[in-house]
Amino acid sequence: MTVTLIKTPEDTPKDAQDAPASQASSTRPERRRARYRRIAKAALADERVRTAGRLAVRHASYIAGGTKVMGRRVWDSRSSSRYERMIRAAEAAGLLEEVKEWEARAQSYRAARHRRRLDMLQLMIQAPKAIAFATTGAAGTLLMLGILLAWGSGEVRDVLTPIETVIDLVQLLAFLGGVIWDPFLFAAPWIGLAAVWAVGRHQHTAPQWALPVSARTFGDTITPHIVVVAFRDLGISPLRKAIEGMGDVGAAMLSPIKIAGCGVEVDVHLPSGVSTEEIQNKRRKLAENLNRHEHEVFITIPPQPRTVRLWIADSGALDEPIGPSPLMLDEDITADYYTGSAPWGQNLRGDAVPVSVFQRHILLTGLSNQGKTASLRALALWLAFDTTVDFYIADLKGVGDWRGFLGLAQVLIQGPTDDHVAQATDMVEWGVTEMQTRIALLEESGATDGVTREMARTDPRFRPVVLIVDEAQVAYGCGAKSEDGRPYGGSKATSRYFQAVKKIHDQGRAVNVTIWEGTQDPTDENLPKRSREGNHIRGSLVLGTESQAKMALGEAPVDAGAAPHKLRRGKDRGTLVVAGEGIPLEAGESSVTVRTHFISGEDALVLTERAKARRETVATVHQLKVARPVDHLADLAAVVGRENRVRTTEVIHRLKARNHDVYEHWNGARLKALLAEYDEEPGTLDGYPVVKLESVERALERRAEQLAEAQ
Repeated sequence: MTVTLIKTPEDTPKDAQDAPASQASSTRPERRRARYRRIAKAALADERVRTAGRLAVRHASYIAGGTKVMGRRVWDSRSSSRYERMIRAAEAAGLLEEVKEWEARAQSYRAARHRRRLDMLQLMIQAPKAIAFATTGAAGTLLMLGILLAWGSGEVRDVLTPIETVIDLVQLLAFLGGVIWDPFLFAAPWIGLAAVWAVGRHQHTAPQWALPVSARTFGDTITPHIVVVAFRDLGISPLRKAIEGMGDVGAAMLSPIKIAGCGVEVDVHLPSGVSTEEIQNKRRKLAENLNRHEHEVFITIPPQPRTVRLWIADSGALDEPIGPSPLMLDEDITADYYTGSAPWGQNLRGDAVPVSVFQRHILLTGLSNQGKTASLRALALWLAFDTTVDFYIADLKGVGDWRGFLGLAQVLIQGPTDDHVAQATDMVEWGVTEMQTRIALLEESGATDGVTREMARTDPRFRPVVLIVDEAQVAYGCGAKSEDGRPYGGSKATSRYFQAVKKIHDQGRAVNVTIWEGTQDPTDENLPKRSREGNHIRGSLVLGTESQAKMALGEAPVDAGAAPHKLRRGKDRGTLVVAGEGIPLEAGESSVTVRTHFISGEDALVLTERAKARRETVATVHQLKVARPVDHLADLAAVVGRENRVRTTEVIHRLKARNHDVYEHWNGARLKALLAEYDEEPGTLDGYPVVKLESVERALERRAEQLAEAQ
């Protein structure tokens, strides 16, 4: 027999009875929430819903922002808050003179407001009397007019006609006002709403994501707000405090933002306690705050104190080429050494940069394979179209970069060996001899204005001579010695190449003898200080360190913002930072960044062939036939002999008799310069200049010591 137990509800635990119902009730809200999330997600994924949301947020923000702007304008017009803001901004910026000016304006405004309030109080006191007088006068006038009408018409009732007419006019105006008032009351809030909406729309008070695409301010756009915030976030405590103290008028520290080529330019006046050097040291962070790469922001120092000038490139603009050289575009182009300028490239603003090479020594430097030779060659290619210029070129790389000047240059040396350095040295020393000959010829001619353009074009003895040494660091670093024991390289008084360059730097430009050098990776060893400082135009491509930048350009341009060490290796090939004469600079600036036109080797051959067609045929040689160097000091010792003192005129006469070709143009000044090279000078006897034996002997001893030290 089977027994079945039936449980009653009373026997079942209460928790067990409620479990299914509680589980069902707890899952229903979760399901609803999940369904709502799915609906919301689907709605947000729908472009129509997102567009509607942007429209709603945009126009609501227009109204809210416009109300805020209008409220501020009204408050500013009725109070002195505007002056208080400007005073705080000027104090934060350290502009004490502006603080005084705004305080004076605020005081003037308060005084005028006080007078207006007193006038209003006085008007309220005088108003009843004025109304009574006006009412009495108007009633009397109307009554007098009525009497005149009654007199003219003979009707007594016409006395009140003017008064009745005025009463009817008032009733009509009251009726019209009653008709218009209710619609006006209904429309007034909507008119006000439309007004603040229009203000908000004009000021773009909506969030960026809600604005129309055409009105959005993308990261590429530079606005005063973006510049001020970028400076605030530089991590300079005094600058941040000053900008926060300025509040809404931080843009007062900025000049108007102007379009400048492929970017914009703005001057920023720094608050007191912030130096321009601190801003220059924060260049990378400033560029990133402006949504730019470091190479797209250039900082220079204008003439105004405590001010930095920013040039901010459009994103990616500096990675685009600037186009071909005008030399390639104009087949009829000409050049004039005296009056013309070479079309070298463009500055960062996109303006053409012409370079005058007239009587100017040039030095271009930079790291290897960055466009130094092409930049130097571009100047020579332009000058080749002046048929009066003679070129003497030493390419100490020797890979054919200057091969196009075969048949165009008087001398073309190509190669990196010690023999090529010796040939280049002979070439530069020939330039020194040519310079000295021209100085003597110029003195004999009696010319008072130097070598004029007419002289250079008509007298072959004064034709412009341009000596070009590419890869000059090879010459400065050469350890080989000549037959007389003097080294070709180095920077000592016995260095043949260095001393020849130094002499041309000292006097060559006056007689149309100039030297252009291109060198790599400058150091004190491969580019002596005295040599680099003798150049009129100094340009640098990308360099590794700031110390190298100062070697290349000088300390002043680098301290003022020139930064070839900030250029990008490989990407800024052909971009030069240039300082010196002969190149246009903005007022107050000491350097300019030039993006040079690239002329390839093939294009260079085309240009040189075109230049050769305009010139007489030149038989280019690869080595100057230089006579054995004359030992001027030894000749001087020989003609003085053992005499204690010999008159200078007699010494020169003896020198000419000894070697007429060499000493034909020597004079007292040239003899004095020879002794000065060894820290000696002629003496006097009875008022006549003389050469003393002891001076010659000391000069010989000093030269022997220099040679011994060099060895």
